[in-house]
Amino acid sequence: MGQIPQFEVGKTTMGQLVDLVAEHFSDSKAVLYDEQNIDLNYRQFRDLCNDVAKGFMALGIEKGEHLAVWANNVPEWLYTQFSTGKMGAVMVTVNTSYRSFELEYLMKQSDATTLLLIGGVREADEYLKVIHEVCPELKDSDPGKLRCAKLPMLKNVVFLGKEKYPGMFNWDDILELGKNISDEDLKARQDSLKPDDVINMQYTSGTTGFPKGVMLTHTNLIGNAKSLGECMNLSSDDTMCIPVPFFHCFGCVLGTLTCVVSATAMAPVVAFKPDTVLKTVQRFDCTALHGVPTMFIAELEEMKKKSYDTSHLRTGIMAGSPCPIEIMKQVVNDMGASEMTIVYGQTEASPGITQTRREDSLELRVSTVGRALPNVEVKIVDPSTNEEVSRNTQGELCTRGYHIMKGYYKMPEATVNAIDKDNWLHTGDLAVMDEDGYCKITGRIKDMIIRGGENIYPREIEEFLYTHPQVKDVQVVGVPSKKYGEEVAAYIQLKSGEISSDEEMRTFCKDRIAFHKIPTFFIFVDEYPTTASGKIQKYKLRKDATERLGREEDAKIQTA
Repeated sequence: MGQIPQFEVGKTTMGQLVDLVAEHFSDSKAVLYDEQNIDLNYRQFRDLCNDVAKGFMALGIEKGEHLAVWANNVPEWLYTQFSTGKMGAVMVTVNTSYRSFELEYLMKQSDATTLLLIGGVREADEYLKVIHEVCPELKDSDPGKLRCAKLPMLKNVVFLGKEKYPGMFNWDDILELGKNISDEDLKARQDSLKPDDVINMQYTSGTTGFPKGVMLTHTNLIGNAKSLGECMNLSSDDTMCIPVPFFHCFGCVLGTLTCVVSATAMAPVVAFKPDTVLKTVQRFDCTALHGVPTMFIAELEEMKKKSYDTSHLRTGIMAGSPCPIEIMKQVVNDMGASEMTIVYGQTEASPGITQTRREDSLELRVSTVGRALPNVEVKIVDPSTNEEVSRNTQGELCTRGYHIMKGYYKMPEATVNAIDKDNWLHTGDLAVMDEDGYCKITGRIKDMIIRGGENIYPREIEEFLYTHPQVKDVQVVGVPSKKYGEEVAAYIQLKSGEISSDEEMRTFCKDRIAFHKIPTFFIFVDEYPTTASGKIQKYKLRKDATERLGREEDAKIQTA
């Protein structure tokens, strides 16, 4: 049986954690990249993080200074995460789907002085095009001496690769610069850090409104990762495939950090492709796999086309959006991940709040999002009164504990709106808790549909429609209605080669769910609008349905 590192949450910083794991698990596998042919043990990983940390110090980056990373799951992202944890820069994660307007907003709002970026992913040098659009001065600047009119705080731009570009350092430059910093200087910097210091800023994914910078501390992140790892029984025997994006808490907390606190090997996938994920799982005998439901759906489809050995899979996390019951059953039965867990959380909670346990029955693991993580409080309140409701009664899920963010960066009013005077984080999610503390998420308060005075929760209808044999995925939203206030629309993805119709779907619903819950509209689509982390953007579906069905005037009546 493998071992796990022993340390005390609240008294440990990210740098101390890396050192501890490297000391006690020096020869255990740490980082495995299939396509990049990278194979590091924890001692080598620590040494590389030290070299990168020294490079950032040599750039003049001080403790508490903000360093932004705009890249997919490349190895340099991973090294940056833990090297900033050693030298005290606050790592700001940048959504890979951002373009010039969004990048400019985030860089300004975060006060980042350094930006790390890659080249092209979907098309050649797209990231470089965007940074040159935002900072045209870069091409005529010396590295480290940028003067950008739009981003006056930005001094350093680092290209995550060997190529050389005007005005930018490359990755090798950072490692070379680091040779000027002594081990003693790095140790002094690391020793000056406190567990309650902010070390990471995650920007909310922006499914509604402008993204907010969530300030997370060493204790927030390490404590959450430790709890998650314990619930999955991770140890130095395990290897986790991480295809979810690092810029999201799912990737860099539930993924990489949960591995480090457990001395588990990380096997990241640079950019999600179902065949690449399954090849990685097979190549490294992965025992754990993370993903949002749409990723697992794609992997299951790929497994029908080609055989992959997933026999070593045991556990992992399915999260990010509501997890369809049928998909969870297939992951357990067809992929072999018999201890697959579901996690519910929010970036503001570092992010995990509840998790199913590996010993839970399949029914609990497909019908709930689990119970509170160790040392985390959860309660359900009436959204209108904030009074706690009785068990099995729907209300807003609130949480309190070590995992709650310090606040939103430079947004004190938004912080007060999210965290009440008793330090409870109000999630905005509707949930029901049973007698054993297991929670079911029934929707967002804002997603709730009110049709003719009846409250309708999209999740309930979605779960029902998933049972239709032709349905691959479904999302339910409300559309404006003069007569009823709102009506129900179901966006449906059919399985490959299937054909269906409104009439067929309506007949399937008749006499099986209440009449007022039967969708008025069925819209068949091939894909959904999503954030880069895989979250489906329901507000875009609502907007599409309103326009598609000609309900703009009805919408005006609603907001009048």
